[in-house]
Amino acid sequence: MAMAGVYRRLLPSPPSVDFASSNGKQLFLEAIQNGTMEGFYRLVSYFQTQSEPAFCGLASLSMVLNALAIDPGRKWKGPWRWFDESMLDCCEPLEMVKARGISFGKLVCLAHCAGAKVDAFHASQSSVDDFRKYVIKCSTSDDCHVISSYHRAALKQPGTGHFSPIGGYHVGKDMALILDVARFKYPPHWVPLTLLWEGMNYIDESTGQSRGFMLISRPHREPGMLYTLSCKHESWNSIAKFLIDDVPFLLKSEDVKDIHKVLSVIFTSLPSNFEEFIKWVAEIRRQEDGGSISEEEKTRLAVKEEVLGQVQETRLFKHVASFLSSSCGRQTLTSGEGDALPVIAASVCCQGAEILGGKLSSLSAYCCPETCMKCWKAEDDKSITMVSGTVVNGNTEQGVDVLIPSSSGKLCCTCSSKKNIRMHPASTDVLTVLILSLPSTTWAGITDQQLLREIHDLVSTENLPTLLQEEVLHLRRQLHILKRCQEGKVDEDLGAPIS
Repeated sequence: MAMAGVYRRLLPSPPSVDFASSNGKQLFLEAIQNGTMEGFYRLVSYFQTQSEPAFCGLASLSMVLNALAIDPGRKWKGPWRWFDESMLDCCEPLEMVKARGISFGKLVCLAHCAGAKVDAFHASQSSVDDFRKYVIKCSTSDDCHVISSYHRAALKQPGTGHFSPIGGYHVGKDMALILDVARFKYPPHWVPLTLLWEGMNYIDESTGQSRGFMLISRPHREPGMLYTLSCKHESWNSIAKFLIDDVPFLLKSEDVKDIHKVLSVIFTSLPSNFEEFIKWVAEIRRQEDGGSISEEEKTRLAVKEEVLGQVQETRLFKHVASFLSSSCGRQTLTSGEGDALPVIAASVCCQGAEILGGKLSSLSAYCCPETCMKCWKAEDDKSITMVSGTVVNGNTEQGVDVLIPSSSGKLCCTCSSKKNIRMHPASTDVLTVLILSLPSTTWAGITDQQLLREIHDLVSTENLPTLLQEEVLHLRRQLHILKRCQEGKVDEDLGAPIS
């Protein structure tokens, strides 16, 4: 029997011009001569085809993130860290994207969560002149790239809403080069910029908002060097709401008179699964990847250790440690710093195995019967600490190495039989950073002015060292984005997250 299917589409021309046609080649050469194809070379180096019919947004974003050389901070396959559509699951479950695509606002949310610097505009709140200005800006540089969200009907193409990056611009013809990620359907093609703008003015029926465009660029430093917020578990929705909405209400309703009471109000009300929400970013690899530690790994670990040390030097950390050492604090939080080394080491290795295996299932499927601590000496005589373990999942097992930052000489290298040794990550530093990351409006309901001044002094980002300040502001932006997702407002408010 014949196999039914669709093999490509005939590109409607006009208005579009096939990139590989004689006219398309001439436009390309003229644009190169005018200097408006500078962004093309990096984009085309990472040009990909969307893996699902509704993954045009995810394919466009992963292509741009890779072109900007932004480190995803997590493995793709084998030992490789690489942005792939399957990894862009922060603001919308992949199954939902597969079924109905993704909105413009949620793709903006994903770009923020991935660590990019993003400027996004609904067409209804911008102008064709602004759009042209930004296209020219990114076409004359390889430091930023434009993703357009448009309706295919404006270009006389069958289909509805679509995302694709813009690869270049022709000044004389006022045409933009669309690097269409639906390469099974259309090749790259030149289109009149005014028609593309018309396509961005179509209303997305799922949100009631017009489509638009976003400029994506690389931040000056990789965000989330040590801490990140996770929304891979269902708990993120309620925890984001608790931190932004419930904590300010609780502090306002309680008669708080000192820092200890403030911490008690927050920590005694924390959802039991909050530890799934804020995570350490650790370097993970399979043992068969090689025994030596690369200079790149050493550098990243050194930064993580510096961030951790800066956390422990804050006055807030000392208040949190004091609270957790009290009877009230011990009853509130029973895990974390009090855990024995074998328990934490096994947990760390299981998390590493889960990530390496690309699994999103419960860690209960993994068993780590054997762990060991190793120390490596760097050139500056600093010790690099590694947790090594054998992780079992069903009938298979694998060796996992996890590089763990340590500070203040608190982490000792030994085997897991020494049950009295403790290591990070601990409740104290995680909770300290979580409090620092809360928005400034959190404390507005406290009526005691002296206490209010003391809190502001403790949590002010202006008083933090640069590395820790950037870490905290990144978490605060993540929290703000997740709250907007939780409220369903990401398509209304495209502004940069609060600092």
